[in-house]
Amino acid sequence: MKFLVTGGLGFIGTNFIRLLLKKGIKEIVNVDNMSYGSHPDNVIEGVKFYKADITDTKAMEEIIRNEKPDVIVNFAAESHVDRSIVDPLSFVRTNVLGVASLLEAVRKYDDNARFIQIGTDEEYGEIFSGSFTEEDRLRPSSPYSASKAGGSLLALSYVRTYGLDVIVTRSSNNYGPYQFPEKLIPKTIIRAYLNMPIPVYGSGKNVRDWIFVEDNCEAIYTVIQKGKKGEIYNISANEEKTNLEVVKTVLKIMGKPESLIKFVEDRPGHDFRYSISSKKVRELGWSPRYTFEEGIKITVDWYLKNEWWWRKVINEKVIAETPWKVK
Repeated sequence: MKFLVTGGLGFIGTNFIRLLLKKGIKEIVNVDNMSYGSHPDNVIEGVKFYKADITDTKAMEEIIRNEKPDVIVNFAAESHVDRSIVDPLSFVRTNVLGVASLLEAVRKYDDNARFIQIGTDEEYGEIFSGSFTEEDRLRPSSPYSASKAGGSLLALSYVRTYGLDVIVTRSSNNYGPYQFPEKLIPKTIIRAYLNMPIPVYGSGKNVRDWIFVEDNCEAIYTVIQKGKKGEIYNISANEEKTNLEVVKTVLKIMGKPESLIKFVEDRPGHDFRYSISSKKVRELGWSPRYTFEEGIKITVDWYLKNEWWWRKVINEKVIAETPWKVK
């Protein structure tokens, strides 16, 4: 079986490629535009690589036509809410028009392939009690989540209209090795390591469901193997934590004082709580291996041992206290 992974130099994409290699998959093609969220050292020897942007329709058509993959997994995306507040149009271009380019290339040159569109729980919007299922309506509240919802809906439309084998996954907050330093957990680890204040938005009471990246990748692989064409699968680990709890846990593991915590202005439109039910994907035989306590220790340890990796990509903007204010 031949896999084509877009965004394979990014956080979840590189972890997914590493999972495929562990499973003995030998034919893997990585497509990445090497933008700010891509890390050049995530290139893996023996994995065929194309430097290309999914918004480049001609490039996508040429790659799909030449490679004829059996499975296409689209991780390529603009993925940071804070950045979407500053530059929403780039999110629409990549997360909607980029998905369209891929789908058209598949429709024209590889219409027997299984296409997995990677979505996010943020497409559903916030929920104050209970959990969203795959049948619930989408109410995204940021340019990021709205663009991801647009890409998911577009992908699903190709099932009904063109008969493509498309599946959408929507995952809760991922964390783990190789995550770009602008996100909450790596930013907290790095700033704590550097003895810098740890920014916490608002009161820090916003709730997210955290899943270790390897568990998410295993769930996606399960969906590829056992999922049904045209379906949506939510992926979560039932590990809900407030942002403040997450930051305090990291500081405790690192032996750093809570006095480093600095409450800062809340970002615009900050959703209070995300929660999705993963019952459907668990019925396929998947379940998470890692508790949050286990996964966060692995994550902290990885960043402390791989300073060389994150030093290459951090700057004042990447680990800023309030990124949406940095021009």
